Amino acid sequence: MLSASACNAVVVGSECLEIAKALLPRIKEPLVWILPDASLAVGREYFPGQRVIAAENMERLADPNEPHVEKDATAYLLFTSGSTGIPKGVAINHANVTAYLDYVRRRYKLSSDDRCSQNFELTFDPSVHDLFVCWSAGATLCPFPEQYLVPVSLIREKDLTVWFSVPSVAMLASKLGMLEPRAFPSLRLSLFAGEALSARLAEAWAQAAPRSIVENIYGPTEATITISHYRWDPIRSPRECVSGVVPIGWIFEGQQSRIVNDSLTPLPCGETGELCLAGSQVANGYLNDPVRSQHQFVRLPGSEEKRWYHTGDRARQDERGCLYYLGRIDHQVKISGYRVELQEIELVLREAANTDLAIAVPWPVTDGTAAGIVAVVVGLDPAQDEGIINLCQQRLPRYMVPTRIFHVPDLPLNASGKLDRPKIAMLVQSMV
Repeated sequence: MLSASACNAVVVGSECLEIAKALLPRIKEPLVWILPDASLAVGREYFPGQRVIAAENMERLADPNEPHVEKDATAYLLFTSGSTGIPKGVAINHANVTAYLDYVRRRYKLSSDDRCSQNFELTFDPSVHDLFVCWSAGATLCPFPEQYLVPVSLIREKDLTVWFSVPSVAMLASKLGMLEPRAFPSLRLSLFAGEALSARLAEAWAQAAPRSIVENIYGPTEATITISHYRWDPIRSPRECVSGVVPIGWIFEGQQSRIVNDSLTPLPCGETGELCLAGSQVANGYLNDPVRSQHQFVRLPGSEEKRWYHTGDRARQDERGCLYYLGRIDHQVKISGYRVELQEIELVLREAANTDLAIAVPWPVTDGTAAGIVAVVVGLDPAQDEGIINLCQQRLPRYMVPTRIFHVPDLPLNASGKLDRPKIAMLVQSMV
């Protein structure tokens, strides 16, 4: 990542000095090492022959003249895992970020009275929202110490007014009985993104934070954090959900979406296809990867002047313009010749098990084809297994019904706080 980005300076916290030192043999060009909480002597010890800026000479970073930044210049790079094992960099420019920040500031109207959560790792793009939406309003940012496994416990302690997380964090809080009615009276705004939000969880959170707006927001990294929103309404929303999943709603003002088929032809309202996105928030492509960029950022028939990003998400749109997320194209698997969407199984499974802490795992998988489906659940009595499978049999075709239920203490999460499906599949393998 350092080589691909042509990075020339690295900020190193004292807790990461050993990690940074281990990189030195693989770095060809000299770097500037910035150590805000370590001494110059320590810096010279860890980075001999390199330029070091440490606590006592930090003033050398000051620039009295505000630099002019071109709107097309890269603001930040986020690296996501690639199928080859080499991370691919998404280059987000200043115009992309400005378009996002301008819109959400108008919509959510943060002020200096707000106290905002920081749930996201800096390697996950919602952290850009956490930092800059908060700071631009003069609000207070409250990062959560790593030892807090369930950060919702800090909502009352920090008297937070704004919450933003992936649904899995709220799901864990629900499992631990932390979403009691009126548990979070200080919240006025609650945002969820990064995963499908279940109606059950949205309703529980709305009851726990009765003074809060609850919004499901959606967007891939390539479209700068999020690009659509749906505001939960306790009366209207339950009947607008599809199979128990909250809609992703309406595209931000000034941005565009289309549902297309395999030949990139736009589909009419109500039909299911792949969601494509365009507008000032959509990135130009991947860093130093023109082939992949050309594949993912395309021209659609009748709209050749725009670049559209293939999201890889299945969706449909109703006559009001409301979008419904129907799962990942790459979460489809073949079972007995049938193409199966895992999210469809999970929706039935979670309802049958009366919990959000349940997922469907294709097992075993050979050359992209699964022999069947198993379920992984948390916190249930194994005596319920037969009843859960029977309920699934009433609503799913035979080839989609889980053949076995595995019980685990927790569903592992990745660094972004999302369910770690590869690790869950490894858990199943270890239990077979």
